[in-house]
Amino acid sequence: MEVLKLMPRFLEGLQVTLGLWAITLILSLPLAFPVAFIRSSKNRLVAGATKFYIDIMRGTPLLLQMCFIFFGLPEIGIVFERFTTAILAFVINYTAYFAEIFRSGLKSIDKGQWEAGQMLGISKPVLFFKVILPQTIRTVIPAVTNEVTTLVKDTSLVYVLGLSDLLRQGKIYANSLSSLAPFVVVGAIYFIVITVVSKGCEKIEKSFNYF
Repeated sequence: MEVLKLMPRFLEGLQVTLGLWAITLILSLPLAFPVAFIRSSKNRLVAGATKFYIDIMRGTPLLLQMCFIFFGLPEIGIVFERFTTAILAFVINYTAYFAEIFRSGLKSIDKGQWEAGQMLGISKPVLFFKVILPQTIRTVIPAVTNEVTTLVKDTSLVYVLGLSDLLRQGKIYANSLSSLAPFVVVGAIYFIVITVVSKGCEKIEKSFNYF
């Protein structure tokens, strides 16, 4: 019963968690497509620079990236607020992951579709948005779903910045009550959120089945 009285606090933490999750997706998913195209550029210098960025983001821990932005950049006069730091770190990290997913999805589409569309007189923008993009999305949805659910769990890393997310609230009250019950509640909330997100992604995947 003691833990149930703390639900408003847990819900406050959940707002921070879901806010970070939603903003990261809203910004990183659209950014990932141009990054994927640039990564596939025939210009070796541009493609190489983009590959280097992606390799750095995928090859170093997200926690380290947050620490570098929040604690390292102030050394050269660049300072960000805690939540801004979290958004920046998550967006540049997940943009790299999504870009690689989209790049592999675009490569999986038969080039013959591009050629057939151009022979029929369909403009490249129309061909891309009406034919290529829906098929690409259908192909990458399973991998994107995995990253989207992972993002929910990764938001717990913001504790290092002192943000009161869901997990940090659970830790605070687990220490004050000398009980594991808050962690059980937090775990249940994470499970419910991830289940809802997964079901939502499954519905999106089914909506593209006609491709």
